[in-house]
Amino acid sequence: MESKVKDKDSLLRRLMEAGGEPVSGQMLADEAGVSRTAIWKWVRELEEEGYTVRSVRKKGYVLEAMPDLLTPALIRRHLKDDPFVSDIIHYESVGSTMPIAHREAQNGASGGTVIVAEEQTEGRGRLARPWSSTAGKGIWMSVILKPDIPPHRAPQFTLIAAVSICRAIRETAGVEARIKWPNDLLIGGRKVTGILTELQADPDRVQAIIIGIGINVNQETEDFPEELADIATSVRIQSGHRIDRAALAAAVLRNIGFYSKIYLEEGFAPIKTLWEENSDTIGRKVNAVMMRETVTGTAIGITEEGVLEIRTEDGAIRGIYSADIEPAE
Repeated sequence: MESKVKDKDSLLRRLMEAGGEPVSGQMLADEAGVSRTAIWKWVRELEEEGYTVRSVRKKGYVLEAMPDLLTPALIRRHLKDDPFVSDIIHYESVGSTMPIAHREAQNGASGGTVIVAEEQTEGRGRLARPWSSTAGKGIWMSVILKPDIPPHRAPQFTLIAAVSICRAIRETAGVEARIKWPNDLLIGGRKVTGILTELQADPDRVQAIIIGIGINVNQETEDFPEELADIATSVRIQSGHRIDRAALAAAVLRNIGFYSKIYLEEGFAPIKTLWEENSDTIGRKVNAVMMRETVTGTAIGITEEGVLEIRTEDGAIRGIYSADIEPAE
């Protein structure tokens, strides 16, 4: 079904749908209820954003090339009619997408609202650790979810996001990402993704879950600061080719919607199975480094709450709620 033209973004979607064929300027103007001059101004704005639009005499406008951006139109091009995403709010540069998502959720944004930025200047991960968010090279976004669940189940959405991103990277880039408990994804043993889950809730009911996602997509080795050179990587480095960021972002969102639906209909069991199948932690001997102690043993699984279970050398099973996981010597 063709998009109805009502503004610049929907004009862009219509030109995309045309697949390189000209679209009449008069037809676009009639549909939008504006003048042909207004259509021309929207086209000029698209050109200023990096799109190449050619005007063919007596035939109309042709979209010839698109920039590598995470605009709503480019992401929705890959989402097609997927019902999960209700709104996409795009920024060129922000401190962090998380506080914006919190504010939008408090102001009534619906579940499936996405805040995405080309650059974060104050990106952060778990325990407020800084996250390097290179401009135009990664996916930096926050997703608002509004599931009807009690607050103690909210951490399970970190695991849903991890499974979703693994599948999205595999679909889009053809490489396997593995999940490092609690919230990192690795490719080739190096960090490619971080996930941060935050909550707005009453004592007995979730108001909103905000999932922050940072994916290193098209960075090359020299894009990482020296202190990250040995521990971080990107999908491009690991796959050997440049990735369409909008396609990957759409795949992540589509899979979050898919696995959230499974979770809400079937419970946590299928998500738990998928998480453990994609885990880089389960089955390994690890050190769980916490503030007051370090627990050493074999990671054997996760609980319904996402707690990591470690079997120590004396056979005891310890539940780890929050820790840095390191390989045991």
